Amino acid sequence: MPAVSSVPVPYASYLRVYEPLAAFPEPERDHWRRYAARDRTPSAQDELRRSLADLLPTPPVAVPVHESGDAFVTEVDGVVCVCPWRTRLRGWLALEELTRTLPPQLLEAVLPEVVRGQAEADYARWRERNPDARPWIRTAVWQVPVRWFTLFSDEERDYEPGAPPDTRGPRDASLRYRTPMVEARRRLARSLKTLRDAVDDGPMTEGLIDVGRWLEEFHPRSLVELDYGGLVHVLSGTQLAEDRSAADLSAAIAALRAGDGELASEAYGRLSERWRAVRYRQFAN
Repeated sequence: MPAVSSVPVPYASYLRVYEPLAAFPEPERDHWRRYAARDRTPSAQDELRRSLADLLPTPPVAVPVHESGDAFVTEVDGVVCVCPWRTRLRGWLALEELTRTLPPQLLEAVLPEVVRGQAEADYARWRERNPDARPWIRTAVWQVPVRWFTLFSDEERDYEPGAPPDTRGPRDASLRYRTPMVEARRRLARSLKTLRDAVDDGPMTEGLIDVGRWLEEFHPRSLVELDYGGLVHVLSGTQLAEDRSAADLSAAIAALRAGDGELASEAYGRLSERWRAVRYRQFAN
């Protein structure tokens, strides 16, 4: 078994979908059945450690050469569900996002043009053979996109404080939400209707439409998970314990539905300010 590093992972959050084995065609279904039966499956920390290792060579490996055969595994009401990593596909998608967001000089320093060009050409060829492919995991750096909280209720919040440094066992805190796919779709559809009835289309509405289209690609008995991931390393224990982002967004949508624009603005403003402060930390020394 490889050694486990204690180095903190990047400050990213994740929206994941776990699908039941029945959602996968053979022979992939058999692969995941055997994979889920293993004594130990890799963790999120393992996944990120592997992806970071690809950036160390010179030139760096922008996208894995081969697709990962790993997945996250959980059980829902006695049914085994898996969330394939699909790191190669996600690497291509992340590269597209990086190209749109980083200044040209910084982008060249991080990933030289020759590396990006090869990765883009590989993706174009792969996409021709796999036009309907989609990732099971969405990633956001230095934030949890506000629209993701639409899928969950405060009752589904699961917070585990980190253990004190002088104790044995896991030390990292964790904060996540999990909900059945049917609930996630219902909440999103209801929130989207409220927004369209009350305000003009904007970034929030467009974001919900995008997430809704993504969720429609998966089995109706899937599980949807929001994981704060590496953000637990940038937020204090008090901030994590007091974070009620799903409840704040739910309150904002409910107030908007009731016609109380002032209350809706107050709840949404509280939520937006919380995550704006987190995003600004990426520019701190």
